[in-house]
Amino acid sequence: MTKTVLTVDDSPSIRRMVALTLGEAGYTVIEAVDGLDGLAKATAQAVDGIITDQNMPNMDGISFIRALRQHPKGQGVPVVVLSTDSSESLKQVAREAGATGWMVKPFDQAKLLAVARKVFG
Repeated sequence: MTKTVLTVDDSPSIRRMVALTLGEAGYTVIEAVDGLDGLAKATAQAVDGIITDQNMPNMDGISFIRALRQHPKGQGVPVVVLSTDSSESLKQVAREAGATGWMVKPFDQAKLLAVARKVFG
């Protein structure tokens, strides 16, 4: 069965890179332009995993994760933050909000695939 991953990022080029990388590995990828769009898509249909940016307009990644975890469909869905920010304090806040992992941009495609396979199956 194909796994579905939601990628949430305000950068079209990052969304495209994530979608191409995961799509070539057999994942179905849904794209969202910010946290609000991501929350709507994550709660409208079942996803097996989420990759989200932190710094986005309308709703940032941490706020997105917190809102997602409040929704029944957001329980137990693995969320990896993909951000240019790598501060330990922000990573800790993300973990407390319910993030499963953290990757730093720019990302290596092989590493992204390894994380996806490990975290999303």
